[in-house]
Amino acid sequence: MTEIHPEQVPQAGHAEARHSMSVALDPAQRCPCGSGDTYAACCRRFHAGAPAPTAEALMRARYSANALMSEDPQFFGGYLHRSWAPETRPALAVLSRPGARWTRLAILGTSGGGPFETHGTVEFVASYEDLSAGHARGRGRHHELSRFRRESGQWLYIDGDVT
Repeated sequence: MTEIHPEQVPQAGHAEARHSMSVALDPAQRCPCGSGDTYAACCRRFHAGAPAPTAEALMRARYSANALMSEDPQFFGGYLHRSWAPETRPALAVLSRPGARWTRLAILGTSGGGPFETHGTVEFVASYEDLSAGHARGRGRHHELSRFRRESGQWLYIDGDVT
């Protein structure tokens, strides 16, 4: 089992990132984002504070944070809060509530959002199971065209159009 300990979380500027995360994951477990890599080789570093190099990498890391929310709502909710543009982000308490069980991410396309760009979009479909009242109540899909911007070397989610 792989554990993320507080000393592994970068201290630069993010008090929320210093929260003790004790998520134990099998090192061979695939990352929820669907990249094909293990979580340890993929989104974990972004959750720990490393900047995502592209808008798509941030999108995948945000999806993984949602997929892992029930493991540590405070930690993953904090990540979602930090990676959301301040002018559009909801309160931390809203982002720290486990909800649906996210089961699959499909990236449909990107525009801009590269390592040397300042704006980008990512179109994706995320599949989920509604776990209202603790049991599966149905399946659904969240289709969104998300907008991102890079500020001081950090990609931020701005908002998105849900279809």
